[in-house]
Amino acid sequence: MKLVVVESPAKTKTISKYLGKDYRITASIGHIRDLPKSNKEAIDIAKDFKPKYVISPDKKKVVAGIKRMAQNAEEVILATDPDREGEAIAWHIAEAIGLKNPKRVVFNEITKGAVLNAMKNPRRIDQDLKTAQEARRVLDRLFGYDLSGLIWKKIRYGLSAGRVQSPALRIIAEREKLIQAFKPEKYWVITAATKNKAGEKLTLACEKNITDEKLADKILLAGEKELLKISTIKETKAKKRARPPFITSTLQQTASNLFGFAPARTMILAQRLYEAGLITYMRTDSTNLSQQAQGQIAKEIKSSFGEKYYAPKVFARKSKNAQEAHEAIRPTNIGLKSAGKDLAQTKLYQLIWRRTVASQMADAQIIRTKITASLEDKKLPKFVAKGSRITFDGWYKADPAARSEDVTVPILEEGEILKLVKMYKEEKETQPPKRYTEAGLIKELEKRGIGRPSTYAPTVKTLLERNYVEKIDASLQPTDTGLVVNDFLEKHFENYISDTFTAEMETDLDKIAEGKKSYLKTLKEFYGPFSKDIAQKESLKKATDLGKADAKFKCPKCKGAMLIKLGKAGKFLSCKKFPKCDGALTIDGKKMAEPKTLTEKCEKCGKPLIEREGRFGKFIACSGYPKCKFIKNDPKEEAKNKTGVKCPQCKKGEMTARRGRFGVFYSCDQYPKCRYAIKAKPTGKICHYKKSGQECGALMMEGTKTIPERCSDKNCPNHRPDKIE
Repeated sequence: MKLVVVESPAKTKTISKYLGKDYRITASIGHIRDLPKSNKEAIDIAKDFKPKYVISPDKKKVVAGIKRMAQNAEEVILATDPDREGEAIAWHIAEAIGLKNPKRVVFNEITKGAVLNAMKNPRRIDQDLKTAQEARRVLDRLFGYDLSGLIWKKIRYGLSAGRVQSPALRIIAEREKLIQAFKPEKYWVITAATKNKAGEKLTLACEKNITDEKLADKILLAGEKELLKISTIKETKAKKRARPPFITSTLQQTASNLFGFAPARTMILAQRLYEAGLITYMRTDSTNLSQQAQGQIAKEIKSSFGEKYYAPKVFARKSKNAQEAHEAIRPTNIGLKSAGKDLAQTKLYQLIWRRTVASQMADAQIIRTKITASLEDKKLPKFVAKGSRITFDGWYKADPAARSEDVTVPILEEGEILKLVKMYKEEKETQPPKRYTEAGLIKELEKRGIGRPSTYAPTVKTLLERNYVEKIDASLQPTDTGLVVNDFLEKHFENYISDTFTAEMETDLDKIAEGKKSYLKTLKEFYGPFSKDIAQKESLKKATDLGKADAKFKCPKCKGAMLIKLGKAGKFLSCKKFPKCDGALTIDGKKMAEPKTLTEKCEKCGKPLIEREGRFGKFIACSGYPKCKFIKNDPKEEAKNKTGVKCPQCKKGEMTARRGRFGVFYSCDQYPKCRYAIKAKPTGKICHYKKSGQECGALMMEGTKTIPERCSDKNCPNHRPDKIE
């Protein structure tokens, strides 16, 4: 019997079914070996950066099982994932169980044809790919451990730095600094509501935003006295080209924008679809489609939409280092339009199907209309109305969600006098640049060449878990800790968190994978200067002192001057004489509550509970911390978080504000018995939108400035009332 080793247990049944009784399929359950936690034991720098691997404690039984099965097998075939990480895992399995020249097979999809074809074409483990992954792991360990160690000493224990994580934090912090430095400027938008000679409505807007209110008033006055005449009507033909099939980053971005999926969740869902044989491998930066897939897509387009909709395309690679041997993320069976075990999987599968099919369809044809109207005073700005209509839907036929609504304009003639119904001005302010969403950050990282498909989701997750950023209303906002860490790195290690360094390092890793650069040379070029820079910074003062506090704030104990400092809960004011005087205030200058020992005992360890003041208000914790991490909310603070709105699901609980790692959300206070939750504060109203004769019934929640209130159910059209016709 032949033994086939894959990564995920979820694949074993499917592959076993394809290969039959002569094969036994087992799983490594991901990585089986890694570098030990101690950096001194992990890498022997003197011996050419030789890594020392140990079998992970939770994988010892797995390795023993694979070894036992391998001893009884006539042949061992390693079928780990088709990327560098998968190549490295295959090598680790071979090393751990003592295989000599094992066979290696790869498949981008778990279908019978792909698996059987792979088994007919085995190869040896690609040592260049394995070495590239090893270099990445060693680089990340040296960078992360050495720099994190310094941050622990100079800022606070438990913080971290990373080769991709730190540049990502810098990008978020740079945007935040632009926002804080932004000074809004007033301007006026002038709108003219008119009718043509047939009595049809036409709304025009002044082509310029007016920054002088006197000029705005002058235009309004002219609108009352002067005629508004159509000066030009211009129609232009345009094409909207289909987008490429998904790669890892674009799938994460689109799923985040459309469904609100976190990148990590998207990858878990995609992994499940891949393991079920429904889509191709989900970690890829190539937009290629195999010839077999192109044939399936052509057949589907012609049969479902018609010959005129088929227009095959080859897309230029998005990443300069894209691994073109891989394919884009696509369904394995184009004839299957919907699949997945649950709603989330189904939504993601359908999204992938639509994008894949649409990518090989004809361009959409659009006619754009621009109408310009002028007042009699030609020195005043003109008014403009724009319209567009789709004359041929092309790829929108397969992906209607990507289609924008037609904006129709009435039939007009040049020289026609418009009847002014009303002309009005609206005061506005220029807005600062927007904070990055998770999707926006991934797009920016990809654009700058920072990281790879496998690193995007873990990077965002790490920033949130380290409390370097918070997710507030879907946007990533740096915390005080994140800003202090970034400032420290920018000041002392600017070169190592720059776009250039990170992107060039990715290029070097690609060269190792291609056999064009050596492991040793890459590590030496990096670690020589880096280790010297770390050593030079050991004498730096602690970076938690952030400068003098406003003179109006005095120490509550000695009345002396105060400093701004960084603590675990963020910025606070500390007496300048600390540790001689331990007076402290909140960053707003308010008195800090002293920890208060309660008579109540910890339900876990029996020690007294303590009432503390935290970043988000009072809470109760065990006095045995950090050995005992029991914690509960203060009843008074909990009462503040109640909304008075009944839970619509269990009808018993009350909707309460809670804080998760992605920011504030509102859920039933009967959790975990009732898991009902919504993203924003409920207004107390129920959604009365009717669909197919039935009322929605979900809670209404607070929205935005432009949409003050909306339905909390994402599937209800009233979730986006601005789009309801």
